[in-house]
Amino acid sequence: MMLAGVSLCNAQEQFTLPSTNIGGNYPRIMNDNSVVFRVRATDASQWKISLDADCRFQKQDDGSWLAHTKPLVEGFHYYWFSVNGVDFSDPSSRSFFGCGRMTSAIDIPEKDCHFYDCKEVDHGQVRQLEYFSPVRKKNINVWVYTPAGYDFSGKTYPVLYLQHGGGEDETGWINQGKANYILDNLISDGASREMIIVMTNGTFNIPGAPFGYSIDGMKPYEKELTETLIPFIENNFRVKTDRESRALAGLSMGGGQTFFAGLQHTELFAYLGIFSTGVFGGIRESSSFDAEKAMPGLISKADTYNKSLRLLYISVGTDDPRITSTTKAVETMRSQGLNITFNSFPGDHEWQVWRKSLHDFVQKIF
Repeated sequence: MMLAGVSLCNAQEQFTLPSTNIGGNYPRIMNDNSVVFRVRATDASQWKISLDADCRFQKQDDGSWLAHTKPLVEGFHYYWFSVNGVDFSDPSSRSFFGCGRMTSAIDIPEKDCHFYDCKEVDHGQVRQLEYFSPVRKKNINVWVYTPAGYDFSGKTYPVLYLQHGGGEDETGWINQGKANYILDNLISDGASREMIIVMTNGTFNIPGAPFGYSIDGMKPYEKELTETLIPFIENNFRVKTDRESRALAGLSMGGGQTFFAGLQHTELFAYLGIFSTGVFGGIRESSSFDAEKAMPGLISKADTYNKSLRLLYISVGTDDPRITSTTKAVETMRSQGLNITFNSFPGDHEWQVWRKSLHDFVQKIF
């Protein structure tokens, strides 16, 4: 039997199992990074897979159904099955909060890329807490990474406030981004300072409050960060409280939060990391970017920002729709006197780019 041009024999024999599987033998990643899925159903002939619009399930002799996608790019992919317009998760894969909902995902390993693997090194802990937000008038979840030995060292640590993107939550940087393993490995190699990382739910749905890539649109986040979250962390963890020991970074929406909140509070943060944001354009909601208009004083007082910030870091994926507008904005701001560290990584608007952005950024701070 042939399956999408690949013999079923090869589909059975030449594969690796993704880390996102729930202990089973499917899905399978083939040598060319295509994926074979298996389901058990009365009739899956009309099921669709979001990863490949042309892919369909074919019934096998044992009664199961197999589907073989086109080759996928390396990195982390959300996906779902659809039948009669109804989307549902793959019971064989772990689900993650992304795209504004819990959904399946598959992680296609990048060849010779191991910086986010779980290695035999000392591991930190990820702690789940809640704090009350007067801005949102409810309890908010926050995940906090503490480096190995935190409970026994007695030391105080610098702290990175790290934000997720739109449609995700505080779980993203650990579950999808592997931030804890990235730090564990770098700290073990002596390539990064020990630090605490704070990851809060940054999605604000406040009736009547504006939202967008602007000072006013990010005002609720700025207010909660400065008046509630930072005091909560400093009251509950051994963190250093000077600006030289605080960093703020985020991806996509979180990059916008970093841009507008961080640049307004250089008295609190000496390091800012902006990953794949739409602030500079490249998305439907963005108009032409004017740095001075977006953040008054950013260009006219560039020397002040250069003295205040030890690092203003911007990154984006080479295939991200934001790449052209981001590189243009960086070139313009640099020509106008602002010091910026810029990097790009292969990939679209996705977690492999953000893993690499974090890996690069944390080696430059503190």
